[in-house]
Amino acid sequence: MSDILQDTPVPGVCRLTLNRPDKLNAFSYPMYVEFIDALERLRFDAETRVVILTGAGRGFCSGHDIAGGGEPAWVSADLGKAQLTRAIVAKLGEIPLRLRNLPQPVICAVNGVTAGLGYALTLACDMTLAARSAKFVNAFHNAGTGHELGVSYMLPRAVGAQRAAELLLTSRPVLAEEAQAIGLILRAVDDERLMDEALALADQLLVNSPIGNALTKQSMWLNATAGSLEAAIELENRAIYISQSADDSAEKRKAFLEKRRPEFRQR
Repeated sequence: MSDILQDTPVPGVCRLTLNRPDKLNAFSYPMYVEFIDALERLRFDAETRVVILTGAGRGFCSGHDIAGGGEPAWVSADLGKAQLTRAIVAKLGEIPLRLRNLPQPVICAVNGVTAGLGYALTLACDMTLAARSAKFVNAFHNAGTGHELGVSYMLPRAVGAQRAAELLLTSRPVLAEEAQAIGLILRAVDDERLMDEALALADQLLVNSPIGNALTKQSMWLNATAGSLEAAIELENRAIYISQSADDSAEKRKAFLEKRRPEFRQR
């Protein structure tokens, strides 16, 4: 069975489920490749307008499978240690970038413990909901440093510099309620309501034009490091020009006036 399950719980929504529950969905090297390939397919999938990422079983993702991760097939076996590590992390580093660069909004539904790579996944997604039983652990120190996969960039922007320093340097676990309070996640929800809440959030996104959502997401993340307000506004203006020329944007405005749900055609 695949380590990355893909289904469509409602039209327009693709759900990706990390599927190694006996390992708390720890990633093996083949699983990294499978996940990256799935994200690449979604990037050009016009039928998918929202992505939900979650985990099977009692955990979301416990990071890398140290004991049973296998071998990185994309790396030459005769590389030295530094060259080997560089080749491995270069591939893994694609994951947060690909999540941020998907045109579709990505909702992370954290259903249990998340550590290491799982921590990075929750930060790279656009919005994260977590079951109240969820726990976030910076386990990267087990691999030698307290950061990987862009966590040192994403975490301070989510929770502030001093809180990020504490979490990165101490590896203190954070429970869901605190994660919500400090901005690590959007919202903590009852365990049994996690997927219902994720689908309800997805439904709020589906009523906006696909190109409008894609350009808004792009502007939001690019403008996080914009050099000036002027540059940020110029990027927004260009997105407006593109979006307003689409038939779907006209359909959104018409549906709003007619008080009905829009019917988009990706035109």
